[in-house]
Amino acid sequence: MEKKKVAIPLVCHGHSRPVVDLFYSPVTPDGYFLISASKDTNPMLRNGETGDWIGTFQGHKGAVWSCCLDRNALRAASASADFSAKVWDALTGDELHSFEHKHIVRACAFSEDTHLLLTGGMEKTLRVYDMNRPDAAPRELDKSPGSVRTVAWLHSDQTILSSCTDMGGVRLWDVRIGKIVQTLETKASVTSAEVSQDGRFITTADGSSVKFWDANHFGLVKSYDMPCNVESASLEPKSGSKFVAGGEDLWVHVFDFFTGEEITCNKGHHGPVHCVRFAPGGESYASGSEDGTIRIWQLSPPNADDSEAANGKATAGVNEVITKIEGFHIPKEGQTEG
Repeated sequence: MEKKKVAIPLVCHGHSRPVVDLFYSPVTPDGYFLISASKDTNPMLRNGETGDWIGTFQGHKGAVWSCCLDRNALRAASASADFSAKVWDALTGDELHSFEHKHIVRACAFSEDTHLLLTGGMEKTLRVYDMNRPDAAPRELDKSPGSVRTVAWLHSDQTILSSCTDMGGVRLWDVRIGKIVQTLETKASVTSAEVSQDGRFITTADGSSVKFWDANHFGLVKSYDMPCNVESASLEPKSGSKFVAGGEDLWVHVFDFFTGEEITCNKGHHGPVHCVRFAPGGESYASGSEDGTIRIWQLSPPNADDSEAANGKATAGVNEVITKIEGFHIPKEGQTEG
């Protein structure tokens, strides 16, 4: 039997508590970026290609459950247990806005056009903030049937997707009327929901199942049973032929989208895997864990012949990101940079 190559990930230290959410920006003129949310209260921004730390957003007073970047990677947003969602300047690290809530905020997402920020959490209310009028009261949608766990936009910001911590299903909201128009049924609570880059699929993780839904007609396309309870899943964005999943067995699994067969099993985390996400080009994917680390894995381990080219590429990534580093806050003394 042919021996499989062992993937050696880039290990990103810096968080002192579990990493609970990861988000990649699209490719921008400055490269692409990875933001991470952690229970240590400090979201961190990194070069998405090399994993190099760029800066830490400081200001939350409770665990940060969710984070995202707008499509130009110019602004970041975070949702926290301190009853607030914050918007940050991703170039300087400055806090731009703080939106107070009445309970823990679990999820946030910028609209595709970057003008709106969606939040949800323990209040069971979805709120939409206008980034052009941040001081105005947010628009509130109909009550969510349960505490909100995940949120996302689709259909050019015409539809909102949400899932709950205490019940199964994914709810689809018509933004114009602010009401639920469809529910995608799942047995267990949906802990991860991702809209594919091309807008064709919704990838969900519920219990020990990963499901793929048609994002336009909402039919179930594929459903695969996983080797354990999984908390997160992500579809490879370019060909859509593979997906990754991570959960309570501490491993990051790569599967064939068409057959559900496991292709690779990556071992290295020392705690359950809370989040997995593919980079925008599909060449790598990141995992965040209870162990406080982020690991960036190459989809196919490069051959020795490719190492020179890979090194050159990584250097280019660092140079691209220099514009982001200028003016960013250096962390306070004693804080790990990662």
